[in-house]
Amino acid sequence: MSKLLDKEYESKSLAELVKAPVSALAGVTDNDAHLLQEAFHIRTVGDLGRNKFFRAATALVDLADSMK
Repeated sequence: MSKLLDKEYESKSLAELVKAPVSALAGVTDNDAHLLQEAFHIRTVGDLGRNKFFRAATALVDLADSMK
């Protein structure tokens, strides 16, 4: 989990992580989080994971990768 999360979130439960701000993810800046909120109304890690556009893109990539 240490490679996925900022240090302060590494010991949080999954329930807490889903409610955490997107900036809790390693490499996501406060500015990135602000832009995600403006563009897609994404505020939390859960919002990001449940976003229909991100889910669709992930599904397409997974399908394309499975056909290699």
